[in-house]
Amino acid sequence: MDTSSLLSLTVVLLGLLGTCLTRLTPRVSFPMGSPGRRLTSFNNHEVKNTTTLLLAPDEETLYVGARDTLLELDVSQKDAMTLRNKLDWSPSDKDLEQCSMKGKKLTDCSNFIRVLEFLNSSHLYACGTFAFSPRCTYINLQTFTMHQNLDEGRGRCPYDPYQRNTAVIVDGELYTGTVADYRGNRPIISRHLSEGKRLDLKLDDTLGWLEDPTFISSIFIPHDEKIYFFFSEAGREYDFINKFIVSRVSQICVSDVGGQRTLQRRWTTFAKAQLLCQAGSELPYNVLQDISILPPAEGAPADDTLFYGIFTSQWPVNSGRSAVCSFRLADIKAVFSGNYKVLNRDTLQWSARVQEKVANPGECGLHNASDNALRFVKENFLAEDSVRPVARSLTMVSAEHIYSRLSVQRVQAVNRKTYTMLFLLTEAGQLHKAVLLRGGAHIIEEVQVFQHPQAVKSLKLSIPKGVIYVGTSEGLVKLPVSNCSFYWTCAQCVLSRDPFCAWDPVGRACVGTSEAQTPLNQDVDGGNVEEACSSALLTHRTRFGSSKLHTGSCPAGELVSVSLNEVVRLHCPAASQLSQQQWERPNSRLSSNLYLQLRDGSLSFVATPTTLGHYLCLSTENGYRQTMAIYHVKQKSSQAPTGYTHQTPVTQPASRPGPNSSTGPATDSGQKDDTPSLSVQSIPASSTHRARNKTVWTEESQWRGVKLHEGIS
Repeated sequence: MDTSSLLSLTVVLLGLLGTCLTRLTPRVSFPMGSPGRRLTSFNNHEVKNTTTLLLAPDEETLYVGARDTLLELDVSQKDAMTLRNKLDWSPSDKDLEQCSMKGKKLTDCSNFIRVLEFLNSSHLYACGTFAFSPRCTYINLQTFTMHQNLDEGRGRCPYDPYQRNTAVIVDGELYTGTVADYRGNRPIISRHLSEGKRLDLKLDDTLGWLEDPTFISSIFIPHDEKIYFFFSEAGREYDFINKFIVSRVSQICVSDVGGQRTLQRRWTTFAKAQLLCQAGSELPYNVLQDISILPPAEGAPADDTLFYGIFTSQWPVNSGRSAVCSFRLADIKAVFSGNYKVLNRDTLQWSARVQEKVANPGECGLHNASDNALRFVKENFLAEDSVRPVARSLTMVSAEHIYSRLSVQRVQAVNRKTYTMLFLLTEAGQLHKAVLLRGGAHIIEEVQVFQHPQAVKSLKLSIPKGVIYVGTSEGLVKLPVSNCSFYWTCAQCVLSRDPFCAWDPVGRACVGTSEAQTPLNQDVDGGNVEEACSSALLTHRTRFGSSKLHTGSCPAGELVSVSLNEVVRLHCPAASQLSQQQWERPNSRLSSNLYLQLRDGSLSFVATPTTLGHYLCLSTENGYRQTMAIYHVKQKSSQAPTGYTHQTPVTQPASRPGPNSSTGPATDSGQKDDTPSLSVQSIPASSTHRARNKTVWTEESQWRGVKLHEGIS
């Protein structure tokens, strides 16, 4: 078998192994416009492609780069984004005509803002594609006006609005990763706006330092005085027939001023290494999609800085899957301090270094080095080792979602333990909020933030304000990172395992951990309701062991009037997407010969004298069991039983969405009822009506009727 055939077989076999993944299901899901998840939107029919986002230092103002427009939004209010200023920056008709004559679509010839950074305390610096002829400008923050003279944007901003780029300003100098020509064939990492003895620098186009890269991000690390660029590119060091993509991290020193003779006006500190997102012998997730920095915990060394990245695979057998890997800054620095490969310019083959190490590639201060040392770093810029993920394992793998953007933060729980939170944007428009636990990632919720696939999108997290912004071509969305009020029982608050939320036994509400003034109940690691809610009244607990309930102890439930031999279908709302539903009868078993439980949790059967009576739908999640619905199936000719009531004061919200956040019709005015009652309703058996009135039972008080609305209990 030849090498190419063996490689193909290996790819297929490893791909099949990769399909055996545990599915990560969001616990609750909120569709677009769900009342259970508050979203704040900014939409303007005159403004499109609001995808370049920049938060002010006080995080009360959001600057937005859009198509032909720059916006200044007031985001100081929790539930509002107010337009403060709008600045038009459109190409002229002549510019549009010239762009169109080059064969470009007129819709792509607008000015898409792709660079937006603070230059200093008084000005922004912005660059746009400007009809495939990039331009840059200065914006006065006080007046929100633009300088009349535009800068040439080549090497600072891409020509094509769909081409990814990265930029960061450090001490008034602009560092960029983009392409420097119309066709996109000249990738470049460069410095601009240098003054005095400082010189603008760039990569040498003839060296092959970059191989058809897709730039992702650039991050400045102050204590190292280095900027790290993250991108994916063709891996020329691999001798594959087809183009093999690898993910990279590269570095340059901000103190670099280029060489005196060798590498004049070129980087002397450029070095790059492979980022390897791989577990064991599985195929690597080799295409980097996004990267986010997590600063070290308080008191930890700066080298504990983490970079979380989203990776996908180029292999067809892995299509539709994503992985998250994290990399420690200390490991990146160790790889750059190690050995480097050497490129044979005649054969274009990479090999391990064999000659004596004359200089340390990537080391700051090489601009004063000898010509011999600079020639060495010119030829030795690819690190021999790869940067491997923390614990040499994947942080998270999704078998069904393609993630494209992420943000990350640390959150301190009630027990003062710190958890890492990931906010992941899918290609389908859902935002996933996940917490990293010892046993793996737990997706707390998913929220639909846009409906149509987006070629360009962005994510911006405001930790002090506790909100996250999503920018797309459709508009801008803001949502709070926590949704504690959605969980209105102690059980649901604890089962969410959200570090942002905890149960307040005094106020009897699920609240944000930063808001409470009293001791709170929470169990992020285990989600143990019995322990965390031991001081709370568990009004939704039910246990059926070997002992059976007597018929006389059953509540009336919701009356379903049927005719004999009629097909009956009883519906049961799910407590969450992680819960398992089970039907029971107090005095008999459900035979598979008579009953069919459907995928949506509903129970179907034929009405016979044997199947008449009470039915309970139970939901179990993480060992906690609760009653979700009770029905009394009775023959139509029978007399309806009287309603069941109790006098225990219970306060419930007016409505509560279920795990998919769908709501049924309202059944009360939303006012609190200190003595709620459960009345018997007569409904046809063929109705698809869901049980909104639920009766619950506790060991302490036997059966209790509690008026609840459809959704999570």
